[in-house]
Amino acid sequence: MPPDTRLAEQLDPATTVLLTVECQRGVVGADSALPELAEAARASGALARIARLVAAAHDTGVQVVHAIAERRPDGRGASRNARLFRAAERLPVRQLTGSTAVRVAEPIPVSEDDLVLRRLHGLSPIAGTEADALLRNLGCRTLVVTGVSANVAVPNAVFDAVNLGYTVVVPADAIAGVPAEYTSAMVRHTLSLVATVTTTRAVLQGWARPRRTR
Repeated sequence: MPPDTRLAEQLDPATTVLLTVECQRGVVGADSALPELAEAARASGALARIARLVAAAHDTGVQVVHAIAERRPDGRGASRNARLFRAAERLPVRQLTGSTAVRVAEPIPVSEDDLVLRRLHGLSPIAGTEADALLRNLGCRTLVVTGVSANVAVPNAVFDAVNLGYTVVVPADAIAGVPAEYTSAMVRHTLSLVATVTTTRAVLQGWARPRRTR
């Protein structure tokens, strides 16, 4: 199948950033605090596809940003205004700053040129973080959103990015949530209204397409 020309234009490496959302060992790794979500990310192939996208971004010159959710051991600055946050405090694996739980999970490759965006609060890797300033300084116009979860952080990232004026591309097979059928329904009925929904293969084809010289 030939590459989608419009998508390829959106994915210009000079103005595109690839965002991985909470693809950290304590979330999608072997010792996850959320084993059902980790299993969904691996069994669906989403984690492997994210790794492929990151590797291709490195090869193509697309900037990669890894968004990590963590907390201080003393909990200072952490949100507690939702059931999700309070439940996280009781999980056997905690996403503590400096621990292995907040390292990018295998098999995702990490380059010295990647940026790691850490947050101590909230549901979104964009709202209330340095993300917007970093993306604008990088010349980003298109944000490719991948990762977990399709239940909370991914839709938050998509809506926040759209509200800030970025074009958002979502490779639907490179995100995961629970249950699996919820993820597909959320993509179809919600994210497709505000983002360009596509596949990992199409993104890879877009990055492989020769660019016009100016």
